[in-house]
Amino acid sequence: MRISRKKRPDKPLIPHYNRNEVITAPEIRLLDALGNHLGVMKTSEALKMAHEKEMDLVEINPMGVPPVCQIIEFAKFKYQKEKEIKKQKANAHVSETKGIRLSINIGDHDLEIRKNQSEDFLNRGDKVKVEIILRGRENARPSLAFEVIKSFATLLAKTTPISFEQDVTKQGNKVTAILTKKS
Repeated sequence: MRISRKKRPDKPLIPHYNRNEVITAPEIRLLDALGNHLGVMKTSEALKMAHEKEMDLVEINPMGVPPVCQIIEFAKFKYQKEKEIKKQKANAHVSETKGIRLSINIGDHDLEIRKNQSEDFLNRGDKVKVEIILRGRENARPSLAFEVIKSFATLLAKTTPISFEQDVTKQGNKVTAILTKKS
C-alpha cells in the first residue's frame, strides 16, 4: 500500500457555537429564525420556545451582554458558515515564487518560451525567480549572466509591467533575481 506524502486539506474551521443545554448564561437576548428581536429572557424559557418549534437555540454572540442567541436549525446554520469559509478560501490566493532557469548561451526561442511562462506566473499573482547556474569557466565571467537576466527583464517588461523585488545578485555559482508584477 502506498503512503501518500501530500498534505490533506483540513476541514474548514468554523467557530464553535454553544447550543441548547450547553449555554450557561442565565439570561440571553433572543432572535427568531428570521433575525427579529424577541427580547431579553431567561435561557430556560428560550430553550422551551426552541423545543416547541423543533429547532435549536444557538449562541451567536457569546461576548454580548447578555449573550445573543438565535432559534435556528443548527445543521443548516453550520452548513452556511462552512460555505462562507470555502468561498473566502477560494477568493484568497497565496502568492508563490516560481522559478525560471536560464543559461548564458540561451537561444532566442527558448528565451521567448521562458518569457511567456513568466508572464503567466506574474498575471496569476506569483513572483518569478530568474536564475542562471554558472558552470566551469562561466564562473570567471558572471557579468554575462547579469546581462542575460537584465535583457530577459527588459524583454518581459515590454509586455508586462514588472519590478525587481530582489536585484540581480550572485550567490555562489548562481546568479538570481526576483521579479514581481507592478500593481
